[in-house]
Amino acid sequence: MAKKTILIKDKARSAKIQHILKTTYPDVKTQLRNANPFELLVATILSAQCTDKQVNHVTKDLFNRLKTPQDFASASNETIEALIRSTGYFRNKAKNIKNCSKSLLEKYDGQVPQSLDELVKLPGVGRKTANVVLGSAFNIPGIVVDTHVARISKRLGLTKNNNPVKIEYDLMEIIPREEWNVFSLQLIYFGRAICKARKPACPTCPLYDLCNFPDKILKPG
Repeated sequence: MAKKTILIKDKARSAKIQHILKTTYPDVKTQLRNANPFELLVATILSAQCTDKQVNHVTKDLFNRLKTPQDFASASNETIEALIRSTGYFRNKAKNIKNCSKSLLEKYDGQVPQSLDELVKLPGVGRKTANVVLGSAFNIPGIVVDTHVARISKRLGLTKNNNPVKIEYDLMEIIPREEWNVFSLQLIYFGRAICKARKPACPTCPLYDLCNFPDKILKPG
């Protein structure tokens, strides 16, 4: 009974948080530029430990040179590495993108699969990347747990976990399924603009009164 009471309380509180985030960020979408699901998949793999801004700078030239899974599968590792070097971890990313492209050709006729189970079997694709693609390319509900979502979910008291998969499941319990994609993106926008890792703008935060973060900065006066 106690567990059920806590869950209902969390849902009520999360509903208030969702309402404020919707008002603050009414129109959200992935910041990774892409023309199709495959480009989004590649861009999301590149976004690991790299800003979306830098990924967009790189993919502008990358997708002019290499456009399809066939192009990436046929290109040498060295060619791909040279094109994505500034995203960091470029050797591993190049290997994953090339092998991912090969898998798409061998198993899915070059098409990006539309299920989490199939996506996470692809080289270089974890649950975060899979949920980005499912949500933004196919409008299939999923919670994307990146560094912003993980940090803010803990600060707001929506989870006590550090493991991204456990955080994902915690949020899935209290956020309506049809809101999963939007809620993830709203937290990402919020994390970039207000609830930053080192210097959160607590005094001007629209979620200040709902925040459980013990180290939040107090409002003046």
